Amino acid sequence: MPFHGDVTRDDLLARIAAHPLGDTPAVMRPAFRELMLGRDSGAPGSRHDRPRRPGGPRVVWFHGGGYVFGSPATHARIATYLTDRHGFDVTLPAYRLAPENSWPAQLDDALAAIAHDSDVILAGDSAGGHLALVTALHLARAGRPPRGLLLFSPNTDRTGQSATRTEMAADDPMVDDAGDRALAEMCFGARPPSDPHVSPLLADLSGLPPTWIEVGTPEVLLDDSRLLHARAAAAGVDAHLTVTPGMLHMGQVWAPWWAPARASLDRAAAFATSIWRRTGAAAEL
Repeated sequence: MPFHGDVTRDDLLARIAAHPLGDTPAVMRPAFRELMLGRDSGAPGSRHDRPRRPGGPRVVWFHGGGYVFGSPATHARIATYLTDRHGFDVTLPAYRLAPENSWPAQLDDALAAIAHDSDVILAGDSAGGHLALVTALHLARAGRPPRGLLLFSPNTDRTGQSATRTEMAADDPMVDDAGDRALAEMCFGARPPSDPHVSPLLADLSGLPPTWIEVGTPEVLLDDSRLLHARAAAAGVDAHLTVTPGMLHMGQVWAPWWAPARASLDRAAAFATSIWRRTGAAAEL
């Protein structure tokens, strides 16, 4: 267990600095797991059988990690927090990782995790936010969009429109543009940046459900969120953006110990509860 009690941003920065991720999948995977969970940690399952409110939101959360590292276990605290504090029914699906498995294996696994039940809210952080977004777009084109989207610092653009990928690279303690591009190449290979699967910012966003976007500053992916919000709103999507100064990339994984992480998840949970009730009531009419 990394912490016992409340922590500050400086505490998290010190832990991140003490756990460099390296530059190969074989090094990144155990290093990230130790950063998140400590050396002695179990591997919780993908579904959390904890008390839930009857009829409460059902959330499918895709973990971040650049499609190369991360797992349901590294993100289990998010599910535990949303379940314990808000009564959500949260699933953290595993999906195949790159470079052993190239895109669209991850999308195929996301769709298989949902199967024929799109009556859920999709969520994810970083690459998991990208996966939630692309999955939602796929479901929308099939005429069965999810109830909502909760996106935390999602990757949305690799065509150069996102200026903060370079402007904030020196100030983001979790990710830089060069490292992010290297991870993307492991997953997407020769797919061009203009492919909407690589840069979903370029897709037709008009079919998206109500969407909540959270990001921090300084974050390399700040503009990815800003651009997505602007394009989604222009396409008529009920889209909301929150930018939190000092929020760390993937900072939500530090709930319940870090107050900004708790606040971020609480905001998203309020939005999720609202749309769950609203869309559920509409379906009953």
